[in-house]
Amino acid sequence: MKKIHVAFLMAIMLVLAACSTEAPGAKKESESIGGEGDLKIGFSISTLNNPFFVTLSEGAQAQADEMGAELIVIDAQDDAAKQASDVEDLIQQGVDLILINPTDSEAVVATVQSANDAGIPVITVDRSSEGGEVVSHIASDNKAGGELAGQYMLELLGEGAKVAELEGIAGSSAARDRGAGFNEIAAGKLDVVAKQTANFNRAEGLTVMENILQANPDIVGVFAHNDEMALGALEAIDAAGKDIKVVGFDATDDAVKSVEEGKLAGTVAQKPEQIGKKAVEAAVQSLKGETVEASIPVELELIKK
Repeated sequence: MKKIHVAFLMAIMLVLAACSTEAPGAKKESESIGGEGDLKIGFSISTLNNPFFVTLSEGAQAQADEMGAELIVIDAQDDAAKQASDVEDLIQQGVDLILINPTDSEAVVATVQSANDAGIPVITVDRSSEGGEVVSHIASDNKAGGELAGQYMLELLGEGAKVAELEGIAGSSAARDRGAGFNEIAAGKLDVVAKQTANFNRAEGLTVMENILQANPDIVGVFAHNDEMALGALEAIDAAGKDIKVVGFDATDDAVKSVEEGKLAGTVAQKPEQIGKKAVEAAVQSLKGETVEASIPVELELIKK
């Protein structure tokens, strides 16, 4: 009788064990399925050595935290080759989507295609890609911003004024579009006597401006494709003891302070924090299967004293 009782207990234990067994990888009902917390988003940003992009990345991180998504930010250090390598690393990490702020809009095409081939969707931020499949592009209208700067400079200086243009990184869509907008307004109205790249960099902006002033001492205005170059140009202008109106782009904290102090004539506000937030918001919406617009603009405004 005792043997029968033991056998009966063992049978019950085996039945209970079988009932509690789950298939490998199966989620319990209490676990989140497809929730935002499961999402891993990579963000390859052109440089974190620029206040504009620092603010942009902070906006992206704040939105990711709010939506419960993991955000991996990698600094490309303004190097297209490093950006390509960084994106390959993100692909190997198995991210769900990659945000790319291109260092070079043409060079990034192969990088975007690598993500496409891996089945990972891509969203471009602030600067566009000239190829590859992109879910959406989040940016201000850089061409419209260049036009805004050109109109303001024309208002400040009048027709026929001699001006210079400090260009951003050659190959970047931001430099191309801002320059295009500015020159459409300047054509036949302003005399653009010098154009030279300073690669969106303050130190280079100072050096390039020194060279421009030596060759063109009679210029009265400068349009810089970003505030870092504008502030560098101001240093060169102050050192030369000249009164030249400088208009920048981005509305970084340093630039806005300079406008308030009456040094920088103006800057086009691009609202990088909003660009970062909208980028992550679009990423999460896309991954959840929601419709995302192919182009998501962020409004601009001119900051002047």
